[in-house]
Amino acid sequence: MASVLVPVLYIIIVFGGLGVFSFIYRRKAASKSLPPYFPPHAERNAYVTLLQKSDPPASDPLLKSALVRRAMADVQRVLRLREDKPALQALLQKGSIGDDLWNSLLAAEKELEAEIVEVVSEANTFVEGWGQVIFPTANEMIANEKMRSLFESSEETKQALELKYGIKTSTSAGSALPVLTVGPPPIAPAAPSTPQAPAKSSNGNGNASSDGESVASPASASRTPNKSSAKKGKKRK
Repeated sequence: MASVLVPVLYIIIVFGGLGVFSFIYRRKAASKSLPPYFPPHAERNAYVTLLQKSDPPASDPLLKSALVRRAMADVQRVLRLREDKPALQALLQKGSIGDDLWNSLLAAEKELEAEIVEVVSEANTFVEGWGQVIFPTANEMIANEKMRSLFESSEETKQALELKYGIKTSTSAGSALPVLTVGPPPIAPAAPSTPQAPAKSSNGNGNASSDGESVASPASASRTPNKSSAKKGKKRK
């Protein structure tokens, strides 16, 4: 009977000790403060400060613009979470990161969900139904700011291209990107043609004659056979 109780007591002690250790460890991990995944929400703090201002109170247009800025910051955080979560999950499965970073991301995701609900309710206090369109509006404003920053940096890009390649650039109207203007290569002026003197040819007597004199004209050619025929007629007589 004693031989049966000893293994049973051993198993109870081992599993009981593991259970107590696991309970204490989880309690300490839950009470441990996680590092924030995002920096402090400056836009939310600015909106709350303006909302609490009473002497004099903030105007509605100022509060609306502050709320839109807050929504824009929330949209940027949502986009970052969508990009980081799959990568962090893959790294966690490989054991490359610890549980602290993953738990910090999950806590930031829950906090962001509560932040979105609060922004929607605040928008509906100004205009009924504005909470349904404030985040699409904030998304469009973020895209507009990106395009404007690209347009404003086009002059710096132009100067960088000029310094790097040593060529002149020009920005066409309506486009933000510089256009390289490369002209055709310069054409060298043709040298003026000088008239050449006619070549002189010498006849059998050693007298030099020009080309015009060496070439017989049709009239002279026609007179030559007449003289030869006259000489033949005299000889026959």
